[in-house]
Amino acid sequence: MKLSEIKETLKNLESIAFELPDGSLVPRHFHTTEVGKVTKHFIDCGGIVRKEEVANFQLWEADDYNHRLHPEKLVHIIELSEKIFEMEALEIEVEYQGETIGKYGLDFKGENFLLTNKLTDCLAKDKCGIPSEKTKVNLSFLTKEESNSCAPGSGCC
Repeated sequence: MKLSEIKETLKNLESIAFELPDGSLVPRHFHTTEVGKVTKHFIDCGGIVRKEEVANFQLWEADDYNHRLHPEKLVHIIELSEKIFEMEALEIEVEYQGETIGKYGLDFKGENFLLTNKLTDCLAKDKCGIPSEKTKVNLSFLTKEESNSCAPGSGCC
């Protein structure tokens, strides 16, 4: 979800709720302690220099049960961040404290923002020799002789 999308969604809500991948909700008394731009400048395993930028939201639970972050307040924080950091078109990444700091993507369904799992990936599969998809072999087509052979190209491994 991009910043422009969350602002439009927030304008139609009376309250904000974030749902974790396991279906549980971030407690309603959370605070958004940071909205910022995170830049990751790195070299992948294929030697390619890359730069990624995301808008980062940090959610935090406090013992303050009397205050709730209202949609219009979050829109204001986002708009201020967009002006200062020039980041209106960025995808959102959300940090939330579980057993460690988790990083999530963001989506929306029904009444809740969904914290979606993020996965690591190799960005240079073509340089590493990692096939884009595993070759599928139907083992029933192997003859007894082929199944006992381990010559290159025999399909034994």
